[in-house]
Amino acid sequence: MGISVTELEGIAFLPFIEQSALLSSELKNRFNITSKPQKLYGDLMYFEDRAEFEGKEPYWARTTMFKPFLLKFDSISDAVNHLKSIQRNWAPYLYTCFRRAELIQEKLPYINLKERQFPFSIPQSAMGLYTLIDEHTLIASAQTTSFLPAGLLKFKEDHENPPSRAYLKIQESLTMANLFYGVDFPHQGQKCFEAGACPGGWTWVLVNQGAEVFAVDRAELVPELMKNPLVKFLAHDAFTLKPEDIGNVDWVFSDVICYPERLLKWINEWMQSGKTKNMICTIKMQGEIDWPLINEFASIPDSKIIHLNYNKHELTWMWIHK
Repeated sequence: MGISVTELEGIAFLPFIEQSALLSSELKNRFNITSKPQKLYGDLMYFEDRAEFEGKEPYWARTTMFKPFLLKFDSISDAVNHLKSIQRNWAPYLYTCFRRAELIQEKLPYINLKERQFPFSIPQSAMGLYTLIDEHTLIASAQTTSFLPAGLLKFKEDHENPPSRAYLKIQESLTMANLFYGVDFPHQGQKCFEAGACPGGWTWVLVNQGAEVFAVDRAELVPELMKNPLVKFLAHDAFTLKPEDIGNVDWVFSDVICYPERLLKWINEWMQSGKTKNMICTIKMQGEIDWPLINEFASIPDSKIIHLNYNKHELTWMWIHK
């Protein structure tokens, strides 16, 4: 038989790991999608009516299959040859038939599925996605929303030096800002302001890039950072300081636990001040997500909201002008 291809009329969303409930909630409460997925392939959600989702890009989907198809095949070579005939890059999402999927991936052109070393720039090449349903059937789409394999960015973790695991969040944020805006990573000669810096995970990343950091928090950073000549520390509530108190900086960062309303007010103060060109902030949800409020963040010109692999019940907002 060889192969049999069936073009599907639907769309499929792959949520971030352990974030399926948040994706479902977003589809319902942000987009008013009341229908349930017609098929579930592991965490992959397939909806039959693609038109219902036109123009909708959920934050909690790490990648989306725009034009999925079913491929029935006899042999691994049949599956590989058909995928290769469409495009070069294909990544797997695995939930069953793991060994068979590994064999398919081994025969496809090489893509790097390993953890990355920061700093890292994401190659802007089309990345297809496929998922084995059984040993002779897969669902796939060449058109997806992410250049990353299965929409996921993971870094090699340093278990000894960073003061907290929050450092992974700023590494991912800066990588995505580099992808979306083409902005360079913070570097020597640049000045950064970090609000709510304790214990210092984000500051640690920035000084390792050679940037100067004005870190503000009520509690001190870890001793190693307090002694670092690139770090200036002030014990203070960062959100009560005005941009004029800080002065001109290249970057403003915040991973502060606060109500989104307060963060939005603070962001607007900085943008209106003209004291910085680049901001990256974490929007931390307090209970149910206030979607009209999130839309206020999203409506800010030249800004972007994303969900990171290293985010949890939160989103990342960025505003970049190089």
